[in-house]
Amino acid sequence: MEKIQITLNINDKPCEVMVYPHDTLLEVLRDELDLTGSKESCGEGICGSCTVHMDDKPVRSCLTLAMEAVGTKIKTVEGLANGDDLSDLQQSFIDHGAVQCGFCTPGMLMSADALLKNNPKPDEKTVRKALAGNICRCTGYAKIVEAVAHAGNPQDHCPDCKTGSKAKE
Repeated sequence: MEKIQITLNINDKPCEVMVYPHDTLLEVLRDELDLTGSKESCGEGICGSCTVHMDDKPVRSCLTLAMEAVGTKIKTVEGLANGDDLSDLQQSFIDHGAVQCGFCTPGMLMSADALLKNNPKPDEKTVRKALAGNICRCTGYAKIVEAVAHAGNPQDHCPDCKTGSKAKE
């Protein structure tokens, strides 16, 4: 089987890569493009660690063939920040202690980002539902849910905010 050249739009940049027809998007992101934020954990689409956006919708990159991504816009966790400036959501995760070992964090961020784009002020139940497909083995999810809810509903006097993030403004 021979490799095929494809062009992918990753984080608003065209990327030409050589792929086998059976290569997953996750394999291409990590192995060919050195975008290692997305993680492979279960390899079955259950854990959510590999979540990326395809045309603004969260998808499991371990189940998506790279060939399926041709002609779409892919956004990875690396695309959330603006250079060295973290997004409000990323900063909220830091401020609220929502990052444990960090393995699930990229998928959690991508699922939460999709939620906040469609529902910028979610309540706790909505946040929990949006994150239901993401498994974290380190925590009870409380700090993650708080971080997402706060990013969507910034408060002036948040006791958990430790830095001067935009989310506090």
